[in-house]
Amino acid sequence: MIQNFYDKVAKKFGIYHTGAKYSKEYLAGDPEEIFKKNLLELSGKAKIALDVGCADGRFTLSIAPYFKKVFAIDMSKGMLGAARKLQKEKGVLNVSFEEQNANKTTYTNDMFDLVYSRRGPTPFSEFHRLLKSGSYFIEITIGEKDCQEIKEIFGRGQGFGEWNSSRLDEDRQKLKDNKFEITFAQNYLYDEYYSSYEDLDLFLQGVPIFEDFDSKKDSELLREYISQYQEKKGIRFPRHRVVIVAKRI
Repeated sequence: MIQNFYDKVAKKFGIYHTGAKYSKEYLAGDPEEIFKKNLLELSGKAKIALDVGCADGRFTLSIAPYFKKVFAIDMSKGMLGAARKLQKEKGVLNVSFEEQNANKTTYTNDMFDLVYSRRGPTPFSEFHRLLKSGSYFIEITIGEKDCQEIKEIFGRGQGFGEWNSSRLDEDRQKLKDNKFEITFAQNYLYDEYYSSYEDLDLFLQGVPIFEDFDSKKDSELLREYISQYQEKKGIRFPRHRVVIVAKRI
């Protein structure tokens, strides 16, 4: 299960970041910044937000000052423990980190002014129940072509073989089916460049691209990937993100 993977990462690294060194190169802007910009444009000191799949809480705590209250949920006890530790260090009081199943939360109907998901689960029918009428859902999620090249070499991975099924189109249709009006939807393709074999190996240990990644067992496959994608800038690692903003009707 995915929460077991994140528990393992939290135990090994303490947070959802491994410290791998890499740079990024964007063709159409940084999707994370575009996601955050859209989110903050809909924020407000009187608003209550829900963070779905908060992981170690770093992003949650960074946007908390823009809201009255943020409820942040995850199924990984390890990540929630890391989030609460960071919250205590930063002294942020208006965030509640809670272990909840996003598909069936314990929150009441029409409770939230904003729901957002950063590469987390997206049960749209539940979000419709939780949001007030006229309020917004925002997501940044993993596109179907994310890391396609390394998955092809490894012969496995998250969303393996689904390259021709548009995540943007699928989510847009599901949101419409659940009575949301799409106000923004965009694909973002960009590249990461890893400084060394060790940095890419370290990165893969901390993300669920391969939940079963093993530094020793997968070393030959990783070297094969690097031999094909080593450039002057570093080891190229193509990424794909989708950003969607939708209004609850």
